[in-house]
Amino acid sequence: MASVMEDPTLERNFKGHRDAVTCADFNPDRKQLASGSADKTLMIWNLAPKARAFRYVGHQDVVTGVQFSPSGNLVASSSKDRTVRLWVPNMKGESKLFKAHTAAVRSVAFSHDGQRLVTASDDKSIKVWSVHRQCFIYSLNQHTNWVRCARFSPDGRLIASCGDDRTVRLWDTSSKHCINCFTGCGGSETFVDFNSSGTCIAASGADSSLKIWDLRTSKLIQRYQVHSAGISSFSFHPSNNYLVSGSSDGTVKILDLLEGRLIYTLHGHKGAVNTVAFSRAGDLFASGGADTQVLLWRTNFDSRSYQDVLLQHSRRSTPDPPPHLSDIHPRMPHLHHPQPAAIQISPAVVDTRCTDPHVVELGEGVHGTKLPNSHHSNGLLARHIVASREERWTSGEGVGRVKPASGNKTGNDGGKGRRVEEEESTAQTHPQEVLSGHPSALDSTLWHIVRQLDILTQTVSVLEERLTLTEDKLKDCLLYQSQILKDMRASGERQETESEETDRSPDHFS
Repeated sequence: MASVMEDPTLERNFKGHRDAVTCADFNPDRKQLASGSADKTLMIWNLAPKARAFRYVGHQDVVTGVQFSPSGNLVASSSKDRTVRLWVPNMKGESKLFKAHTAAVRSVAFSHDGQRLVTASDDKSIKVWSVHRQCFIYSLNQHTNWVRCARFSPDGRLIASCGDDRTVRLWDTSSKHCINCFTGCGGSETFVDFNSSGTCIAASGADSSLKIWDLRTSKLIQRYQVHSAGISSFSFHPSNNYLVSGSSDGTVKILDLLEGRLIYTLHGHKGAVNTVAFSRAGDLFASGGADTQVLLWRTNFDSRSYQDVLLQHSRRSTPDPPPHLSDIHPRMPHLHHPQPAAIQISPAVVDTRCTDPHVVELGEGVHGTKLPNSHHSNGLLARHIVASREERWTSGEGVGRVKPASGNKTGNDGGKGRRVEEEESTAQTHPQEVLSGHPSALDSTLWHIVRQLDILTQTVSVLEERLTLTEDKLKDCLLYQSQILKDMRASGERQETESEETDRSPDHFS
């Protein structure tokens, strides 16, 4: 039986949002996790045990995107209220407002140097902004429908975007031109991103497929059809060897990109999974869904080489061998209804979840005065060293209660607002169990056959592509060889002609 440390495990279960979780991102310092929600708020979760969580209030509609800056000192959020906000993640709850688009803003992302922001919107445009000057720089306009997502390449020279026009576009940030357009998508494309090396982009969408293109050859190199509903989000592992995806089918899938196969299916959310994200180091990943929960998982499977994992799993007595290694069902409350299991990977996993954290509410009051702003400029962000109380908050040391402020504090100094700490709800914790299986041996066998057929179909598709490429190369070689033979024959004929002319010439010697 494989060691439990090889399988991903559920570490924490964060509860605090009042509506579906729509987006999530890790702080590069690995101490915080940010999430946005349909409840119009942004939350910062401290990963240290018993640390407080902070709710930032300011957006007037669903928060659609969130991302930490590379330095971790700023958080950008986008919303259906047509704005983008830059937050300083401290206890003051300060933010600066961009009136970014004329329709809902679907995504926001930093460039890897932290100097620029890229936003995508339902107004069919992509806009690039300066972070420090907080002003608009330029826009990209060739999509013919809502733009769902836009991301910078690691070197900042390219932008990838996708949308409801069923295209994935690649833009040159220097010329501001679209340099490539990938079509043939089966539906709206809702998410796009580069791998960490910038050599590939992946896109997913409503047709439940995930596609990966090699930018060096502009060819589709992998296509996965592992979910039974649309894919909402995905994230590349920093090693580029793995990818995690979340779907409306309620599952989180782990793909091995080197072997081109599905290796894990994680069951933890009740309802659609709207967002997934790896930490910068890849040792953790988070998922958020319609059940208002943010689940924090420990990766584990990336600590060993793929061949070692295959060897270990091959020693299991299981009817479900690779390529799909296992389903993982963290134990949830009310398991008095037995769930039959054909495979039990681990009899028990230590419950590392703690009670729900204290939540401190920050930002603009409900009736607060809006921040002064303009379309292109909102003033400079105050950059300063936070007080020792804020440092303790970031490191998770400040555990004491914060007294509610008297009334709502509003003003023009960056959106300081009410700080109300919600009462701690002591949720009952339950031991987790990692299980895999199906109601009966027959169902398990049938499911296994279906998975094998899917893999065979994908393998045949890859082989067809490689065969076509080989045929093209062989055809080029034959044409080149034929041309060489023609040249050699022509050269030989010229030499024979010259030789005959030389033999027929009169002898000028007496």
